[in-house]
Amino acid sequence: MQIGSRFTIAVHIITAMDYFRDMGRLSSDFLAGSVGVNPVVVRTVLSQLRRAGLVRTRRGSSGAELTLPLTEITLFDLYQAVGSVKEEGLFHFHEQPNANCPVGRNIHKVMDRRLRGIQRAMEDEMRRTTLADVVEDTRQEILRESQNTERSTIP
Repeated sequence: MQIGSRFTIAVHIITAMDYFRDMGRLSSDFLAGSVGVNPVVVRTVLSQLRRAGLVRTRRGSSGAELTLPLTEITLFDLYQAVGSVKEEGLFHFHEQPNANCPVGRNIHKVMDRRLRGIQRAMEDEMRRTTLADVVEDTRQEILRESQNTERSTIP
């Protein structure tokens, strides 16, 4: 099963909010242009982030602002805020393995524990990764990109 795109959209929105913070309050139209989605999607994700207490928005005023420093927001916080995984977990096991087959009778028992462990490991890594890490890595990539562009235009 795949984690929905709202997770990566949330990461993109917050990274853009930080990168363009000197421009003042950023509208959902502006953020949607960066993400490459409809502004309604941005507003939906911002609403989820607001309900999770990660951003603050005001009616009639374009833009949003973070309620916490980037060092205190983790990828796991965003993952939870946008409902990336439902109650059944990251992996959804097929419903009807054949009970008359020895593999079908046992595969669920064998895989459930392993899949829960895999999900737990992924979530633990997400808890260790802050948005400050993502923003810094993004800034470094932008810097490398601009340096490469400068080098390619030098005769």
